[in-house]
Amino acid sequence: MFQVYTSSDKSEMSKNLVGEFKDYDEAMDCAEKAIEGKKGLRYIVEETNGCVNSYGDLIASVVAESDFNEE
Repeated sequence: MFQVYTSSDKSEMSKNLVGEFKDYDEAMDCAEKAIEGKKGLRYIVEETNGCVNSYGDLIASVVAESDFNEE
């Protein structure tokens, strides 16, 4: 499962979930469209495999991340 987020800075608190996808290509298309034409945003795509940590939180790894959009 891939989760797409947008972020306005480097903190975890600024991450906003855009969507969840089973397909990597669909997730990347969504991520690029989410920041298109929006200055100061970046996207983050994380992959989860259903494993959880001792707190019950899903373990996610970042598979794609953009620089901040300067357009």
